[in-house]
Amino acid sequence: MATCGIASGAKKTMSLLIEKLDQKGVNVVVTQTDCMGYCHSEPTIEVTLPNEAPVVFGNVKGARIDEIVERYIIKGELVDGVIPQGFNTVE
Repeated sequence: MATCGIASGAKKTMSLLIEKLDQKGVNVVVTQTDCMGYCHSEPTIEVTLPNEAPVVFGNVKGARIDEIVERYIIKGELVDGVIPQGFNTVE
């Protein structure tokens, strides 16, 4: 959670994500990380489901948190807003 993420609301996103996961009784580990280089898509979250590759979601605020928890984390359905693996904003 670097400066760009914090400025985009990442602290609130993290709090709401933890709250939603607790409400749903999802047993997970939530950690804060450094910058991933996706400043244009902050706040971002990376989700790693068991036996799956990590997936990074961008622009995670409000209803997007509910959608990611309900559809991806609980049901395993991909949702819009995934930042492709290996995406590089630097030319």
